[in-house]
Amino acid sequence: MDKKNIIVAVTGASGAPYAAELLLFLSRAKFAVQVVASDAGKLVYELETGTRLDRVLPADARLYDVNDFTAPFASGSFPCEGMVVVPCTMGTLGAIASGISQNLIHRAADVCLKERRRLILVPRETPLNQIHLENMLRLSRAGAIIVPAMPGFYHRPQSVAELVRFVVARILEQLGIPQDLLEPWDARKLRPPDPIHEA
Repeated sequence: MDKKNIIVAVTGASGAPYAAELLLFLSRAKFAVQVVASDAGKLVYELETGTRLDRVLPADARLYDVNDFTAPFASGSFPCEGMVVVPCTMGTLGAIASGISQNLIHRAADVCLKERRRLILVPRETPLNQIHLENMLRLSRAGAIIVPAMPGFYHRPQSVAELVRFVVARILEQLGIPQDLLEPWDARKLRPPDPIHEA
């Protein structure tokens, strides 16, 4: 049985650890991962993780050049479960919202929208201006799913890695992929933490 395809795009916003954790999970879950990264995405990935993206990709993942319009997922005939842009710059988000296919990331996202496939955008920007918000609303109305990189704290994270896994778990849930990175919310299991007193 052939592996199911997932497209992962990495752009130049801060948040490379989210991409790293997602790629690792998808590989372990036996998906065929098609990866495309912008030049800025590769640069920020190395700055934030200390490792080049092309050196840490799973064995069954393939990295495509951002200008390679011959990539199979540039066509709607390529079967895939969906696409995640993580992290997603506001420039990329704006181009997708405008239907401007200037590179392979934009084109693949446009294909997902037209084929009614899952397109998940993970912006990591603050504060947001009106243009950012309007682009997100436009994409949401077009069928995209906006998953801002906003980790929660109800699970009482003890490390940055746990904060990263929180966001990746939400991405996987939106892809319809079962995950074990985060337990479902259950207030009955929570005990109020000890109060924090100032010295």
